[in-house]
Amino acid sequence: MGFLDGLWRGRESEFDSGSAASNAIELTKRHHQVSLNKQGAATGNLRVNLTWRMRTSDFGAMPRESLLRHPFKALKPPEVVGHSQSMVNVDLDLGCLYELQDGTRGVVQPLGGYLGDVNEPPYVKLSGDDRFGSASGETMYINLDHRDAIKRLLVFVYIYDQTPAFDRTHAIVTLYPSNGPRIEIGLDERHPQARSCAVVLIENVKGELMVRREVRFVYGFQAELDRLYGWGLQWGRGYKTKSEKT
Repeated sequence: MGFLDGLWRGRESEFDSGSAASNAIELTKRHHQVSLNKQGAATGNLRVNLTWRMRTSDFGAMPRESLLRHPFKALKPPEVVGHSQSMVNVDLDLGCLYELQDGTRGVVQPLGGYLGDVNEPPYVKLSGDDRFGSASGETMYINLDHRDAIKRLLVFVYIYDQTPAFDRTHAIVTLYPSNGPRIEIGLDERHPQARSCAVVLIENVKGELMVRREVRFVYGFQAELDRLYGWGLQWGRGYKTKSEKT
């Protein structure tokens, strides 16, 4: 086992399995929906967090040399090789399509600086843009004290242009309600060409807030997600400014 293999396996503890012992609910294809009301978690700020890391296989295997040709190599400790930034330069962004009860529709995302507001409509706010998947990741807040004003929210993840695709990352979106267990949705499916993924839909169904796993990968960007879920927004090509990249 190579040094980097051991390093990344050790870090897997950062991503909980979502078992009852870890006080988490894992949404899967089979168990894909949960009610925040029944969890006693339909008030306060709902924190939505995106974290990711590179898949271990992306670092490749360490080259092996023949011991018959180089017998003294066995006595030499293996060289520790650090990975360059280019190997981990995957820029995942967290976003949210929102629709309010009064018909207002829009998007909260780093691209374009649409960071939202937690105390005013749309009651969704993005805290910032993490370019390299640090321990804290990207975080969004949803003010559920205004749940009666919210019709539906689609939390999505997209890859900024000219960066590798989802098959190079292990990403997880975690919802932290004000009360009760956290809710986890893993993005572990291999979709090499996908650029966006609809992760979870939060919908107000007759006063009950339902959280439903989506995990639908698409090859386009936000406009493709808009089309799939019928948001009806107008989209244009966007680029990150220098301030948005920091």
